[in-house]
Amino acid sequence: MSTLQLSLAIIGGLVLALIVAYNTWTSRRNAPKRALPTEHDPAAEPAQRLEPGFDAGAAGAMPPGEFHGLDRGPEPSEHTVDAGDALQLPVPPFSPERRPGLDPLIDVIASLQPEHVVSGDAALAALPPTRRAGSKPFAIEGLNEATQQWETPAPGQRYQSFQAGVQLANRMGALNEIEFSEFVVKAQAFADAINAAPDFPDMLQEVARARELDQFASDHDAQLMFMLRARQAAWSPGYVQQNAARLGFVPGAMPGRLVLPASTQGLPPLLTLGYDTQAALADDPDQSAIRDITLSLDVAQVHRTEQPFARLRDVAAALCQAMDGVLCDQNGTPLPAMAMDPIAADLELLYDQLDGRDLSAGSVLARRLFS
Repeated sequence: MSTLQLSLAIIGGLVLALIVAYNTWTSRRNAPKRALPTEHDPAAEPAQRLEPGFDAGAAGAMPPGEFHGLDRGPEPSEHTVDAGDALQLPVPPFSPERRPGLDPLIDVIASLQPEHVVSGDAALAALPPTRRAGSKPFAIEGLNEATQQWETPAPGQRYQSFQAGVQLANRMGALNEIEFSEFVVKAQAFADAINAAPDFPDMLQEVARARELDQFASDHDAQLMFMLRARQAAWSPGYVQQNAARLGFVPGAMPGRLVLPASTQGLPPLLTLGYDTQAALADDPDQSAIRDITLSLDVAQVHRTEQPFARLRDVAAALCQAMDGVLCDQNGTPLPAMAMDPIAADLELLYDQLDGRDLSAGSVLARRLFS
Protein backbone atom coordinates (compact mmCIF):
# COMPACT_ATOMS: atom_id res chain seq x y z
CA MET A 1 0.00 0.00 0.00
CA SER A 2 1.41 3.37 -1.06
CA THR A 3 1.76 6.37 1.21
CA LEU A 4 -1.11 8.09 -0.63
CA GLN A 5 -3.44 5.15 -0.11
CA LEU A 6 -2.51 4.93 3.56
CA SER A 7 -3.14 8.64 4.04
CA LEU A 8 -6.53 8.42 2.32
CA ALA A 9 -7.49 5.44 4.50
CA ILE A 10 -6.57 7.33 7.66
CA ILE A 11 -8.46 10.43 6.53
CA GLY A 12 -11.51 8.30 5.65
CA GLY A 13 -11.44 6.68 9.06
CA LEU A 14 -11.23 10.04 10.78
CA VAL A 15 -14.13 11.41 8.71
CA LEU A 16 -16.22 8.34 9.53
CA ALA A 17 -15.44 8.71 13.23
CA LEU A 18 -16.40 12.39 13.12
CA ILE A 19 -19.70 11.56 11.39
CA VAL A 20 -20.53 8.94 14.01
CA ALA A 21 -19.63 11.33 16.82
CA TYR A 22 -21.69 14.13 15.31
CA ASN A 23 -24.71 11.89 14.82
CA THR A 24 -24.42 10.69 18.41
CA TRP A 25 -24.18 14.25 19.71
CA THR A 26 -27.13 15.38 17.56
CA SER A 27 -29.24 12.43 18.73
CA ARG A 28 -28.55 13.18 22.37
CA ARG A 29 -29.14 16.90 21.88
CA ASN A 30 -32.52 16.35 20.23
CA ALA A 31 -33.69 13.55 22.53
CA PRO A 32 -36.65 14.46 24.77
CA LYS A 33 -35.56 15.94 28.07
CA ARG A 34 -36.15 13.52 30.92
CA ALA A 35 -37.08 14.12 34.52
CA LEU A 36 -34.15 14.24 36.91
CA PRO A 37 -34.40 11.73 39.79
CA THR A 38 -34.42 13.43 43.18
CA GLU A 39 -34.96 12.15 46.69
CA HIS A 40 -38.14 14.14 47.30
CA ASP A 41 -39.38 14.79 43.79
CA PRO A 42 -43.21 14.95 43.86
CA ALA A 43 -43.34 13.77 40.26
CA ALA A 44 -41.33 10.64 41.06
CA GLU A 45 -43.96 9.32 43.46
CA PRO A 46 -47.33 7.95 42.36
CA ALA A 47 -50.09 10.45 42.95
CA GLN A 48 -53.81 9.87 43.10
CA ARG A 49 -55.71 11.45 40.25
CA LEU A 50 -57.99 14.01 41.83
CA GLU A 51 -60.12 16.46 39.93
CA PRO A 52 -63.60 17.86 40.50
CA GLY A 53 -66.18 16.72 37.99
CA PHE A 54 -68.73 18.67 36.03
CA ASP A 55 -71.89 17.84 34.16
CA ALA A 56 -71.57 16.25 30.76
CA GLY A 57 -72.53 19.59 29.24
CA ALA A 58 -69.06 20.88 30.13
CA ALA A 59 -67.71 18.95 27.18
CA GLY A 60 -69.85 20.92 24.77
CA ALA A 61 -68.68 23.67 22.53
CA MET A 62 -68.37 27.11 24.05
CA PRO A 63 -70.42 29.83 22.36
CA PRO A 64 -68.27 32.44 20.68
CA GLY A 65 -67.31 35.23 23.07
CA GLU A 66 -65.00 38.15 23.37
CA PHE A 67 -62.18 36.13 24.92
CA HIS A 68 -62.47 32.96 22.82
CA GLY A 69 -59.55 32.36 20.48
CA LEU A 70 -57.13 34.46 22.48
CA ASP A 71 -54.02 35.43 20.52
CA ARG A 72 -52.07 37.80 22.73
CA GLY A 73 -49.67 37.70 25.68
CA PRO A 74 -46.03 38.28 26.65
CA GLU A 75 -42.67 36.85 25.85
CA PRO A 76 -41.74 34.91 29.01
CA SER A 77 -38.31 36.50 29.09
CA GLU A 78 -39.93 39.93 29.50
CA HIS A 79 -42.26 38.92 32.31
CA THR A 80 -40.49 38.49 35.62
CA VAL A 81 -41.60 35.89 38.15
CA ASP A 82 -40.33 34.92 41.56
CA ALA A 83 -39.76 31.20 41.01
CA GLY A 84 -38.81 30.74 44.65
CA ASP A 85 -42.23 31.93 45.79
CA ALA A 86 -43.94 29.83 43.14
CA LEU A 87 -42.26 26.69 44.47
CA GLN A 88 -43.81 27.32 47.89
CA LEU A 89 -47.41 27.42 46.63
CA PRO A 90 -49.66 25.18 48.79
CA VAL A 91 -51.36 22.21 47.18
CA PRO A 92 -54.62 21.59 49.09
CA PRO A 93 -56.38 18.28 48.54
CA PHE A 94 -59.70 18.10 46.78
CA SER A 95 -62.91 16.93 48.39
CA PRO A 96 -66.34 16.42 46.85
CA GLU A 97 -68.63 19.44 46.86
CA ARG A 98 -72.28 19.19 47.79
CA ARG A 99 -74.55 19.50 44.79
CA PRO A 100 -76.05 23.03 44.64
CA GLY A 101 -79.81 23.42 44.98
CA LEU A 102 -82.27 24.75 42.44
CA ASP A 103 -82.28 28.51 41.96
CA PRO A 104 -84.92 30.56 40.10
CA LEU A 105 -82.16 32.71 38.59
CA ILE A 106 -80.99 29.92 36.28
CA ASP A 107 -83.65 27.19 36.69
CA VAL A 108 -87.22 26.59 35.64
CA ILE A 109 -88.97 25.44 38.84
CA ALA A 110 -92.31 23.66 39.14
CA SER A 111 -93.90 23.08 42.54
CA LEU A 112 -95.26 19.61 43.35
CA GLN A 113 -97.63 19.48 46.32
CA PRO A 114 -98.51 15.98 47.55
CA GLU A 115 -101.72 15.22 49.45
CA HIS A 116 -99.78 13.68 52.34
CA VAL A 117 -96.25 13.65 53.68
CA VAL A 118 -94.03 11.43 51.50
CA SER A 119 -91.19 9.27 52.79
CA GLY A 120 -87.74 9.66 51.32
CA ASP A 121 -87.75 6.00 50.24
CA ALA A 122 -90.96 6.48 48.28
CA ALA A 123 -89.62 9.64 46.66
CA LEU A 124 -86.39 7.91 45.65
CA ALA A 125 -88.34 5.05 44.11
CA ALA A 126 -90.35 7.52 42.03
CA LEU A 127 -87.39 9.54 40.72
CA PRO A 128 -86.81 9.35 36.95
CA PRO A 129 -83.85 7.20 35.85
CA THR A 130 -81.97 10.12 34.25
CA ARG A 131 -81.13 13.54 35.63
CA ARG A 132 -81.25 15.45 32.35
CA ALA A 133 -83.90 16.88 30.05
CA GLY A 134 -82.20 16.94 26.70
CA SER A 135 -78.83 18.60 27.36
CA LYS A 136 -79.98 20.40 30.53
CA PRO A 137 -79.59 19.20 34.14
CA PHE A 138 -82.86 18.13 35.75
CA ALA A 139 -83.44 17.72 39.49
CA ILE A 140 -86.12 17.11 42.09
CA GLU A 141 -85.89 18.42 45.65
CA GLY A 142 -88.02 17.84 48.71
CA LEU A 143 -88.83 20.12 51.64
CA ASN A 144 -87.65 18.16 54.67
CA GLU A 145 -90.39 18.06 57.32
CA ALA A 146 -87.90 18.13 60.17
CA THR A 147 -85.32 20.66 58.98
CA GLN A 148 -87.57 22.74 56.67
CA GLN A 149 -84.72 22.74 54.13
CA TRP A 150 -84.87 21.87 50.44
CA GLU A 151 -82.70 18.86 49.67
CA THR A 152 -82.33 15.87 47.37
CA PRO A 153 -84.64 13.12 48.71
CA ALA A 154 -82.84 10.79 51.11
CA PRO A 155 -83.93 7.50 52.73
CA GLY A 156 -85.35 7.74 56.22
CA GLN A 157 -86.57 11.34 55.77
CA ARG A 158 -90.08 12.75 55.36
CA TYR A 159 -91.03 15.47 52.87
CA GLN A 160 -94.08 17.70 52.88
CA SER A 161 -93.51 19.32 49.49
CA PHE A 162 -91.40 18.89 46.35
CA GLN A 163 -90.12 20.98 43.48
CA ALA A 164 -88.77 19.93 40.10
CA GLY A 165 -86.36 22.05 38.10
CA VAL A 166 -84.47 22.15 34.83
CA GLN A 167 -81.59 24.51 34.02
CA LEU A 168 -82.39 27.37 31.67
CA ALA A 169 -79.05 27.38 29.83
CA ASN A 170 -75.52 26.02 29.77
CA ARG A 171 -72.70 25.88 27.26
CA MET A 172 -74.83 23.59 25.11
CA GLY A 173 -77.27 26.45 24.54
CA ALA A 174 -80.64 27.66 25.81
CA LEU A 175 -83.51 25.47 26.99
CA ASN A 176 -85.83 24.86 24.03
CA GLU A 177 -89.45 23.78 23.72
CA ILE A 178 -88.59 20.08 23.29
CA GLU A 179 -86.42 20.06 26.41
CA PHE A 180 -89.11 21.91 28.36
CA SER A 181 -91.66 19.30 27.29
CA GLU A 182 -89.33 16.51 28.40
CA PHE A 183 -88.98 18.26 31.76
CA VAL A 184 -92.78 18.42 32.11
CA VAL A 185 -93.15 14.72 31.27
CA LYS A 186 -90.56 13.67 33.86
CA ALA A 187 -91.93 15.95 36.57
CA GLN A 188 -95.50 14.82 35.85
CA ALA A 189 -94.51 11.16 36.13
CA PHE A 190 -92.88 11.82 39.49
CA ALA A 191 -95.91 13.78 40.68
CA ASP A 192 -98.27 10.95 39.67
CA ALA A 193 -96.11 8.41 41.54
CA ILE A 194 -96.29 10.35 44.83
CA ASN A 195 -99.87 11.58 44.28
CA ALA A 196 -98.92 15.26 43.99
CA ALA A 197 -100.45 18.16 42.09
CA PRO A 198 -97.86 19.89 39.82
CA ASP A 199 -97.86 23.59 38.97
CA PHE A 200 -95.81 24.29 35.84
CA PRO A 201 -94.78 27.79 34.68
CA ASP A 202 -95.64 29.03 31.18
CA MET A 203 -93.43 27.37 28.57
CA LEU A 204 -93.10 30.35 26.22
CA GLN A 205 -92.09 32.70 29.02
CA GLU A 206 -89.49 30.27 30.36
CA VAL A 207 -88.03 29.55 26.91
CA ALA A 208 -87.73 33.30 26.29
CA ARG A 209 -86.02 33.70 29.65
CA ALA A 210 -83.66 30.89 28.72
CA ARG A 211 -82.69 32.58 25.47
CA GLU A 212 -81.99 35.87 27.24
CA LEU A 213 -79.83 34.13 29.85
CA ASP A 214 -78.00 32.17 27.15
CA GLN A 215 -77.25 35.39 25.28
CA PHE A 216 -75.78 36.94 28.41
CA ALA A 217 -73.70 33.81 29.05
CA SER A 218 -72.43 33.77 25.46
CA ASP A 219 -71.35 37.40 25.70
CA HIS A 220 -69.57 36.89 29.02
CA ASP A 221 -67.97 33.48 28.63
CA ALA A 222 -64.18 33.34 28.68
CA GLN A 223 -61.86 30.37 28.32
CA LEU A 224 -58.24 31.44 27.95
CA MET A 225 -55.64 29.11 26.49
CA PHE A 226 -51.90 29.55 25.92
CA MET A 227 -49.33 27.27 24.34
CA LEU A 228 -45.81 26.68 25.67
CA ARG A 229 -43.57 25.49 22.84
CA ALA A 230 -40.09 23.96 23.18
CA ARG A 231 -37.35 26.14 21.71
CA GLN A 232 -34.95 23.27 20.92
CA ALA A 233 -35.07 19.81 22.50
CA ALA A 234 -38.50 18.25 23.07
CA TRP A 235 -39.77 17.22 26.51
CA SER A 236 -40.72 13.83 27.88
CA PRO A 237 -43.97 13.41 29.89
CA GLY A 238 -41.94 12.86 33.04
CA TYR A 239 -39.99 16.07 32.46
CA VAL A 240 -43.22 18.05 32.04
CA GLN A 241 -44.77 16.48 35.13
CA GLN A 242 -41.68 17.13 37.23
CA ASN A 243 -41.51 20.82 36.37
CA ALA A 244 -45.26 21.29 36.75
CA ALA A 245 -45.29 19.51 40.13
CA ARG A 246 -42.74 22.01 41.44
CA LEU A 247 -45.33 24.73 40.77
CA GLY A 248 -48.14 22.90 42.56
CA PHE A 249 -49.77 20.91 39.74
CA VAL A 250 -51.19 17.46 40.46
CA PRO A 251 -52.39 14.72 38.06
CA GLY A 252 -55.85 15.26 36.63
CA ALA A 253 -58.57 12.76 35.82
CA MET A 254 -57.29 12.03 32.31
CA PRO A 255 -53.83 11.09 30.97
CA GLY A 256 -51.90 14.11 29.78
CA ARG A 257 -53.80 16.46 32.11
CA LEU A 258 -52.50 18.24 35.22
CA VAL A 259 -54.40 20.71 37.38
CA LEU A 260 -53.45 23.47 39.81
CA PRO A 261 -55.85 23.12 42.77
CA ALA A 262 -57.81 26.04 44.17
CA SER A 263 -57.09 27.30 47.67
CA THR A 264 -60.45 25.94 48.88
CA GLN A 265 -61.10 22.23 48.90
CA GLY A 266 -63.64 20.88 46.45
CA LEU A 267 -63.61 23.82 44.03
CA PRO A 268 -62.62 23.54 40.35
CA PRO A 269 -58.89 23.90 39.63
CA LEU A 270 -57.33 27.29 39.01
CA LEU A 271 -55.45 26.21 35.91
CA THR A 272 -55.20 23.19 33.66
CA LEU A 273 -52.04 21.97 31.94
CA GLY A 274 -52.44 19.57 29.04
CA TYR A 275 -50.19 17.67 26.65
CA ASP A 276 -50.45 14.86 24.10
CA THR A 277 -52.50 11.97 25.50
CA GLN A 278 -50.69 9.41 23.32
CA ALA A 279 -47.37 10.52 24.80
CA ALA A 280 -48.77 10.11 28.30
CA LEU A 281 -49.97 6.56 27.49
CA ALA A 282 -46.82 5.46 25.62
CA ASP A 283 -45.14 2.20 26.65
CA ASP A 284 -41.85 4.07 27.13
CA PRO A 285 -42.76 7.65 28.12
CA ASP A 286 -39.09 8.69 28.28
CA GLN A 287 -38.90 8.25 24.51
CA SER A 288 -42.08 10.22 23.82
CA ALA A 289 -41.36 13.67 22.43
CA ILE A 290 -43.63 16.56 23.47
CA ARG A 291 -43.06 19.76 21.52
CA ASP A 292 -45.76 21.87 23.19
CA ILE A 293 -48.11 21.96 26.16
CA THR A 294 -51.19 24.09 26.87
CA LEU A 295 -52.13 26.21 29.87
CA SER A 296 -55.82 27.06 30.16
CA LEU A 297 -58.09 29.02 32.48
CA ASP A 298 -61.88 28.70 32.59
CA VAL A 299 -62.64 32.19 33.91
CA ALA A 300 -66.20 31.59 35.10
CA GLN A 301 -65.21 28.55 37.17
CA VAL A 302 -62.63 30.35 39.36
CA HIS A 303 -63.30 33.19 41.80
CA ARG A 304 -61.53 36.46 41.04
CA THR A 305 -59.98 36.57 44.54
CA GLU A 306 -57.80 33.63 43.49
CA GLN A 307 -56.19 35.95 40.88
CA PRO A 308 -56.10 33.09 38.36
CA PHE A 309 -54.86 35.16 35.43
CA ALA A 310 -51.91 36.47 37.41
CA ARG A 311 -51.15 32.90 38.48
CA LEU A 312 -51.34 31.79 34.86
CA ARG A 313 -48.81 34.43 33.82
CA ASP A 314 -46.43 33.49 36.62
CA VAL A 315 -46.72 29.76 35.97
CA ALA A 316 -46.20 30.23 32.22
CA ALA A 317 -43.10 32.35 32.79
CA ALA A 318 -41.66 29.89 35.33
CA LEU A 319 -42.23 26.90 33.03
CA CYS A 320 -40.78 28.67 30.01
CA GLN A 321 -37.66 29.56 31.99
CA ALA A 322 -37.21 26.10 33.51
CA MET A 323 -37.99 24.12 30.35
CA ASP A 324 -36.48 26.44 27.71
CA GLY A 325 -39.83 27.19 26.11
CA VAL A 326 -41.59 30.14 24.54
CA LEU A 327 -45.13 31.34 25.26
CA CYS A 328 -47.43 31.30 22.22
CA ASP A 329 -51.08 31.64 21.32
CA GLN A 330 -53.23 28.64 20.40
CA ASN A 331 -51.83 28.68 16.86
CA GLY A 332 -48.20 28.58 18.00
CA THR A 333 -47.44 32.26 17.32
CA PRO A 334 -45.10 33.84 19.93
CA LEU A 335 -46.90 36.43 22.01
CA PRO A 336 -45.78 40.03 22.60
CA ALA A 337 -45.37 41.32 26.13
CA MET A 338 -47.57 44.40 25.86
CA ALA A 339 -50.79 42.43 25.29
CA MET A 340 -51.14 40.86 28.75
CA ASP A 341 -52.05 43.97 30.74
CA PRO A 342 -55.02 44.85 28.47
CA ILE A 343 -56.28 41.27 28.85
CA ALA A 344 -56.08 41.63 32.63
CA ALA A 345 -58.10 44.86 32.42
CA ASP A 346 -60.71 43.18 30.20
CA LEU A 347 -61.04 40.37 32.73
CA GLU A 348 -61.65 42.80 35.58
CA LEU A 349 -64.48 44.36 33.54
CA LEU A 350 -65.88 40.89 32.86
CA TYR A 351 -65.78 40.06 36.58
CA ASP A 352 -67.72 43.24 37.36
CA GLN A 353 -70.40 42.41 34.78
CA LEU A 354 -70.83 38.89 36.18
CA ASP A 355 -71.06 40.31 39.71
CA GLY A 356 -73.79 42.70 38.55
CA ARG A 357 -75.87 39.77 37.30
CA ASP A 358 -75.42 37.78 40.56
CA LEU A 359 -73.35 35.26 38.59
CA SER A 360 -69.95 36.02 40.06
CA ALA A 361 -67.09 33.98 38.64
CA GLY A 362 -66.46 30.96 40.81
CA SER A 363 -69.91 31.06 42.41
CA VAL A 364 -72.16 27.98 42.42
CA LEU A 365 -74.54 29.51 39.89
CA ALA A 366 -71.76 30.60 37.53
CA ARG A 367 -70.16 27.17 37.63
CA ARG A 368 -73.50 25.60 36.74
CA LEU A 369 -74.34 28.08 33.99
CA PHE A 370 -70.90 27.98 32.35
CA SER A 371 -70.67 24.20 32.20
